[in-house]
Amino acid sequence: MPSLLALGGFRSGQPTYNKGTMQKRTDIGGIIHVYQKFNPMEFPSPLAEPDTDLVSSAFEHALAYGNYRELTEEELARAVELDPSQIAGLGPSIDALRAMLMERKRKILETYQVDGLDKKANDRFEKIARKTRPPAKLKGMFDRAIRQSQIYLLEQIWYQSDRSDPDFAQDVLKTMEALSDRYQIDELIGKYVFTGRQKVDIDQAIELKKELEQIDELLKQLDEASKTAQIGLIDMEALSKYTQPGDLNALEEIREQIRNVVREMAERQGLDRNESGSFRLTPKAYKTFQGKLLERIFSDLEASRSGRHTGRIVGDGSVELPSTKAYEFGDSIANMDIVQTVTNAMLRRPDERPVRLRSDDIEVFKTRNSPKCATVVVMDMSGSMRHDGQYINVKRMALALHGLISSEYPGDFLRFVEMYSFAKLRPAGEIIDLMPKPVTIHNPVVRLKADMSDPRISEVEIPSHFTNIQHALRLARQNLSTVDTPNKQIILITDGLPTAHFEEQMLYLLYPPDPRTEQQTMREAIQCGRDGITINMFLVPSWSQSEEDIRFAHRMAEQTKGRVFFTSGNNLDRFVLWDYVQRKREILG
Repeated sequence: MPSLLALGGFRSGQPTYNKGTMQKRTDIGGIIHVYQKFNPMEFPSPLAEPDTDLVSSAFEHALAYGNYRELTEEELARAVELDPSQIAGLGPSIDALRAMLMERKRKILETYQVDGLDKKANDRFEKIARKTRPPAKLKGMFDRAIRQSQIYLLEQIWYQSDRSDPDFAQDVLKTMEALSDRYQIDELIGKYVFTGRQKVDIDQAIELKKELEQIDELLKQLDEASKTAQIGLIDMEALSKYTQPGDLNALEEIREQIRNVVREMAERQGLDRNESGSFRLTPKAYKTFQGKLLERIFSDLEASRSGRHTGRIVGDGSVELPSTKAYEFGDSIANMDIVQTVTNAMLRRPDERPVRLRSDDIEVFKTRNSPKCATVVVMDMSGSMRHDGQYINVKRMALALHGLISSEYPGDFLRFVEMYSFAKLRPAGEIIDLMPKPVTIHNPVVRLKADMSDPRISEVEIPSHFTNIQHALRLARQNLSTVDTPNKQIILITDGLPTAHFEEQMLYLLYPPDPRTEQQTMREAIQCGRDGITINMFLVPSWSQSEEDIRFAHRMAEQTKGRVFFTSGNNLDRFVLWDYVQRKREILG
């Protein structure tokens, strides 16, 4: 059964471009906004600190993991920061527990001495290595592993060793253990200062290292708990080795009290528990999270040039205002204020019966013209978007934009498209579950094609981690063509060049990015421009991003009279929403 075919017969490789500098344009096409060095988070919000927020913690978890993991009660409690004053005076103080652990650490360091253990550990490692007799095919690799002290190479030797020679395999394991012990002794001596006189052997020193590291970890947990009241962070089982039973029970009671508080707050904020005890997100939680996103994004907007709608636009529109005006030629009679019109006629001609209306008697309601804006958001969910968690920023932006339009511009048209090797429309309720596609092909050069008209080929057979901007633009254009408004835009969020495209029903997957794919993508983008659709491209950083990705963004903006924004990603939601609001103001004005 054929599915994917190796592609041949045309040139591959990176496209070549004119190296000349791009001229600055005065029109909207090609204008570049560089936001990478601008961080709005440096400007403090004038708003007061909000109350303890559980919804945002739950949503950030869902943005990162989608439906692959449930948010347990303990994970939610660990994610929430409470006021430390809420636990003051309950049970043993954190300072007392910290002092107890510090005393135990001091006694260990003042009791034992580890001088010379590093030499003993090295001698033991070399002795075991000399006794090991590797076979001829592995001798060179074994000698290099010993010379370089590389556990990784010893592991490779163990995997490659012939199972018919169990003695050699056993000797390799002993060598790895001795090398590991040497590393641990070196780390112990470099990390802690021992001043005691009681000598210990290598095994005892390693046990002391584990205990000291456990104490350090508990001290770190106690420090964090003292700042955030996150008692759930403390490893109670490890702490029980150093505390009195009564103190530990009191600490457990505090942790249970905090869990109860978190559970009650979760229910009030719209987090419901399922049968397994995990939390699920309700529509109320969605609205709460979107509201918090908008509050964060617009927290310092009042002092800036951008803003919400600044006023009403008086003219021929669909929304009646309470004020009226005299009728002028061209005004719609449908908006006539009948009561005031008849009153005018009776006041001016009180003796006239029946009352006859004249043009100067007519009063009409002033109206507000609220133009509709149609937007399709294309969200890149290809394999490369996993880099630095960029897919989380994309989903957060989409939820924030949906919340903005739902609350501030309910008449606007908004659709979301998931982009990978294909493009799919996604309802707003599914955005939080979207995840970047897993990379299934690791070859440095990929040239595949698939006939999607063949009923024997299913989309599930196609590697999904490629970037098909052409298909996404086509789907967006088809959806925008059904909307009766001149204000249409596509918000395209991606990290670079396209690597997939359609030619009729034939799907091409080409990596590195090929000129053929860019040509088909640019043709679709130009068609969007002809249909009056503005393409706003937000280019987020990626490990594989190069100069060619930036040039591609320039060319698309120039050829379609669109715009391209370069953003670091973590403030993507702020820039997209601010630009949307500013665009609405320009349309209204």
